[in-house]
Amino acid sequence: MREEPGTSPSAARVRRRRRPAVGLLVLLASAVVLAALVLNGVLWPNRVLTAAYDVRGIDVSHHNGTVDWRAVAEQEIDFAYVKATEGSGHVDERFAENWRGAREAGLTVGAYHFMSFESPGADQAANLMAEVPAAEGALPPVVDLEPYGGHALPPADDVRAILDPLLAAIEEHYGKPAIIYTTSQAYDKYLTGRYPRNPVWIRSIAWEPRLSDGRAWTIWQYSDRDRLDGVGKDPGVEPYVDMNVVDGTLEDLVAGT
Repeated sequence: MREEPGTSPSAARVRRRRRPAVGLLVLLASAVVLAALVLNGVLWPNRVLTAAYDVRGIDVSHHNGTVDWRAVAEQEIDFAYVKATEGSGHVDERFAENWRGAREAGLTVGAYHFMSFESPGADQAANLMAEVPAAEGALPPVVDLEPYGGHALPPADDVRAILDPLLAAIEEHYGKPAIIYTTSQAYDKYLTGRYPRNPVWIRSIAWEPRLSDGRAWTIWQYSDRDRLDGVGKDPGVEPYVDMNVVDGTLEDLVAGT
């Protein structure tokens, strides 16, 4: 082994050991910076994968604070889903404001219901129908089926006993099947191989979704930390918004096909 001129063998060994250590520190620092950019919504890997989809929309609730819908509509956003109800008695405090504002801004609008595991499906459907009008040109209602509260997912039979009458009542009242928003975990436990009439809205913020039974998704929520002018400007409100794309046309989505 050839020694570096003017250095002792021990000094050369120290220098060689130092070079890999510096490279590792650079890699770690780069990873930290990359993670910070993703967490702050500056960089989002799925944006590349969603570039091929033409129809784009957001979903919001009272957690997003006051939304400037005219500003949102100017940023190539085609549709918005706004939270309306939860369980058998809760109404989102900003539903009426968001529903009206998004429609007045020219967006195609729909409402979503967060499904509770604690109350009958018929009662939850009545809560939704009392708040959300069957408006012409509106998107189909959505049932949000996902884990919450840090608890394990309930047994499938218990959940379907709530979900089935909820979906049936929504379809009868609004004249089109509800869309089911869900996670991969909940899809595999409750939906795989079932509910073929109900379009699927899948959350997958790390990679392009693949449903376990090979079914096609209709809406893909690809980010929960995007940024738009007009959203997240209230004090104390995080400046992020959920972003989605549609596999199809906006007209198909409205029709529920």
